[in-house]
Amino acid sequence: MGRHILLYWPNIIGVDGWLARRLGQVSRFGAWLDVVVDNLGRGMLWSRLVEWGWMVSAVEWCVFVCNHNTRGDHWKNSFSSSPWLIRAIMDNGFRTPLGLWVVSGLHCLPLCLYGSQKGLLSQWMYLPLWMQNLVTVLLAAGRLLALSAEMWCIRTHIEYLTSEEKDDKKS
Repeated sequence: MGRHILLYWPNIIGVDGWLARRLGQVSRFGAWLDVVVDNLGRGMLWSRLVEWGWMVSAVEWCVFVCNHNTRGDHWKNSFSSSPWLIRAIMDNGFRTPLGLWVVSGLHCLPLCLYGSQKGLLSQWMYLPLWMQNLVTVLLAAGRLLALSAEMWCIRTHIEYLTSEEKDDKKS
C-alpha cells in the first residue's frame, strides 16, 4: 500500500526537501507535504502581518492546486516550454539566480516583515534601519517576481481547463 512512506523521517517532521534527499526518503507524498507545510506556515504568518495577508495565502494555495493538478509531483521540472522569465525562475528546481531571488522573496519576506514589526531585526540582530529597508525592498521585489510566475501558472491552468472543455463539446 505504500503507507510506510508516512513514516519517512522528513514526512514525520514535515520537511521533504534536503533531508529527504539526504536520507534517500524522497516521495510524492513528501513533495506534496512539503508544499502544504510551507503554504500553511506562510499563510499563518501573512495573516498575522497584514489585514490582507489571507490574499497572499489564497494565491499560493491556488497555484499549488493548479500545479499539482496539471503537472503532478514533477511540477518543478515541467516548465521547459514556458516563457523565458518563467524558465529563468523555475529551471533546475529554482536553482538559478532568479529562482533563488524568487524563493527568498517567497519564504523570507514574511519572516523579515515579522522580525521588523517585532523589533527583532534591530534589537537582536542589530541591523541598522537602512539595511532592514534594503533587505525588505529586495525581498519584496523577489516576491513580486514570484507573483508574476504564480499568475502565469494560474492563467495557464485556466487555459488548460477551458481548452479541455472545448474538446469535450466537440465530441
